[in-house]
Amino acid sequence: MLKLFKRATLFVAATLLAFAQAEDITIFAAASLQNAVDEVNEVFIKQHPDVTILPAYDSSSNLARQINEGAPAQIFISANQNWMDYLQDNKKIDLESRANIVKNELALITHADNPAFEVTYESKEFWKELLKDTRLAVGDPDHVPVGMYAKASFEKLGVWDVVAPKVAAAQNVRAALLLVERNEANVGIVYSSDASISEKVQTVSTFPANLHDPIEYPIAMIGEQNSDMVKTYYAFLLSDDAKAIFKKYGFATP
Repeated sequence: MLKLFKRATLFVAATLLAFAQAEDITIFAAASLQNAVDEVNEVFIKQHPDVTILPAYDSSSNLARQINEGAPAQIFISANQNWMDYLQDNKKIDLESRANIVKNELALITHADNPAFEVTYESKEFWKELLKDTRLAVGDPDHVPVGMYAKASFEKLGVWDVVAPKVAAAQNVRAALLLVERNEANVGIVYSSDASISEKVQTVSTFPANLHDPIEYPIAMIGEQNSDMVKTYYAFLLSDDAKAIFKKYGFATP
C-alpha cells in the first residue's frame, strides 16, 4: 500500500512539473506578418514542444492600443516605428529589447486578371483616370501603417487631394488585399510581401522609397518581467533561421 502511495505521489509530482514547464506565449504582430510568423512559430514549437504560441494579427494601431490597455501580450511587432513609439512613451515595452526585425516596400496592385499599366506617380490626371470608376483599397490612412505610408507618399507627390476621396479605408493591410483579390476594388496599396503571397493580384509598381519613411518593423518584449522562455522565443524571432523564413515571404532583413 505504501509503495502504491509513493508511486501515486511521484506521478502527481511529475504531472505538476510538466504543467509547470509548459508555457503559453502571446505575440501581437502586424497583419502583414501572419504567414511568416506562423511558420516561424511552427519551427520554434518543434524545438520547444512544451510551449504554445498564441498569435494575434491586426493593424499595428489596434494591437498597440490593446497592449496599452493591458492586453496580455509578451511580444509585439509593429509595421511602423510610430506605434512602437506610442508604447515606449507609455512605458509598456522593455526598451533594451527594441530592435528592427524586417523591412518592406509599398506596392500598387491590381487583380491578376487585369491588364498591367504604366504608373505616373506625380500626375494628378493619371490618378483621376485610374480611380475614375473604382476606389483605392488601402489601410486606413489615419492609423494603419500601410495607409500612413501611402498618404505620406501621395502628399509628397502633391496628389493626395485627388486620391483621398477615392480611398476605401481598410482595417488592416490584409483587408485591403482582400478587396483587390475579390475585385471589389480595381487597385490597392499593400506591402510587397502581401502581394507576393497572393496569386489573385499582381504588382503594378513599387513606390519609390524616398516618398515615405523607411518601412521598418520594430520588435520588443512587453514589460520587463518576462520569463526565460519568452526571451528564448524573442531571440529566435531575430535568428538567422527566422530571417530565412521572413525572406521567403517577401520581407527584407536589416
